[in-house]
Amino acid sequence: MGAAALLAACGGGDETSSKSPSKASEKPRPGGTLRVGALGRASAITRDPHGTQANESDYLIISLVYDTLTVPGARPNTLPRLAASWKASDDLRTWRFTLAKGAKFHDGTPVTAEDVVWSLKRLRNTPSGASRLPGIKPGNIKAEGDDTVVLVSDYANAELPLLTRLTTFVLKKDTKDSDLGKAPGTGPFELDWFRAGNARLVRNKDWYGGEALLDAIEIKIFESPQAMANALLAGQIDVASNVGAVAARTAEKRRDVQIVRRPNDMAMPIVMRTAEGPFADARVREALRLAVDREAMVKQVLSGYGTVANDILGTGDPAYAKDIPQRKRDLAKARSLLKEAGFDLSKTYRLLTTEDIAGLAEAATLFASQVREAGVKVEVVKQESATFWGKTWLKGDLYTTYWGTNDSVVFFASKTMVSDSGQNEAGWRNKKFDAAYEKAMATEDAAERAELLHEIQQFEYDESGYLLWGMADGIDLAAAPVRDLPALPGYGRVQLETAWLAR
Repeated sequence: MGAAALLAACGGGDETSSKSPSKASEKPRPGGTLRVGALGRASAITRDPHGTQANESDYLIISLVYDTLTVPGARPNTLPRLAASWKASDDLRTWRFTLAKGAKFHDGTPVTAEDVVWSLKRLRNTPSGASRLPGIKPGNIKAEGDDTVVLVSDYANAELPLLTRLTTFVLKKDTKDSDLGKAPGTGPFELDWFRAGNARLVRNKDWYGGEALLDAIEIKIFESPQAMANALLAGQIDVASNVGAVAARTAEKRRDVQIVRRPNDMAMPIVMRTAEGPFADARVREALRLAVDREAMVKQVLSGYGTVANDILGTGDPAYAKDIPQRKRDLAKARSLLKEAGFDLSKTYRLLTTEDIAGLAEAATLFASQVREAGVKVEVVKQESATFWGKTWLKGDLYTTYWGTNDSVVFFASKTMVSDSGQNEAGWRNKKFDAAYEKAMATEDAAERAELLHEIQQFEYDESGYLLWGMADGIDLAAAPVRDLPALPGYGRVQLETAWLAR
């Protein structure tokens, strides 16, 4: 997991470029406006950087306007951003993050440690903030001078910098909720205007991280991947972001369209509630995992733009346990386990899903067809986005979910599986798993920690509430002049400050 790099103060490191290619003879040129399409629904629009961003369009806007403390990298997988460096105490409980020199908000005022502390406390006090900063109580987030933020964890945490990559967006201290839509950020672009989910962002010429090449980025919201792909083919946008496998297949023979493919980009697991209900018995969960034809799911749902998974989240992690045997379809054993558990096969069970992401509802439909061969009747129910995230997520007995970050076993363990995590999607509580996680986080030696991470993954494979049948490649479609789109999976896909136009 690049433990040595995470434990040391980071200043650059061995970063590997991971972008859509530019021609060797070309030199990046400044200027131009990049028109980007992104999925979203009007009913789910949010302007809150610390809220749940169900819309890809909102997440893209927020990520370009506001900076997090750290960002994903290729090698190491955690790089500096608003935090230029960090250092841990010997017991791995106290971390000091030093802010980047020259960091300013878009209104010209300098970023201070007090701004960061206020922002992190605000994040920590959101419904899901406990998972975003696990083990960090609001009272243990403090400023030390103008440029140092101190985080004290309830337990040793060797991977805390990694966990600050995704949602630690920094606002000015005391920003009112009513001002969130116009609050200045610190990112490479600043908001020019926002209308009904669409936005125009202009280059931040004073960005501490360097100068972005594009003059502006215009983001247009689309409710379906097909509509977004059609807009690209018609020349109405330059990039169809995270458009999905079907659109990629359609564009394969088009010489005027680039396909940017990001392996291990998105996990779309099916969640089975373990706390109570019809799937609380581990034998039932194992039966459903054995009833799935994973190869068929990848071929049909992802059009081959993906890989078979093994019910363990974090497949892009160097510490991913590749030696755990791959589950294969076994209908006879599935039926036997269901009978042994006394599972009621006379009932029809609802699988709740949403169409927020390409392939999600299709995966649910194919799953329902496959488990029917084991005797389990499943009705797929599509919910509107706001209803799904407000009433089903974290509460349902059987539902789909998706995660656009998949390069860290620790990320998922801390945010979705330890007993007290705020985003414990399956309601899973396992004291042995919790103990193994805390021991791994308290272990500085990379080899020893890798062994403990293996144990964590074995627990997840055996008992968790996740059925992860495959990993979807992230796919962007881009017009011919677009250069250097980011090709990192997950949050890395929104780092557009190095993109440029060859025209």
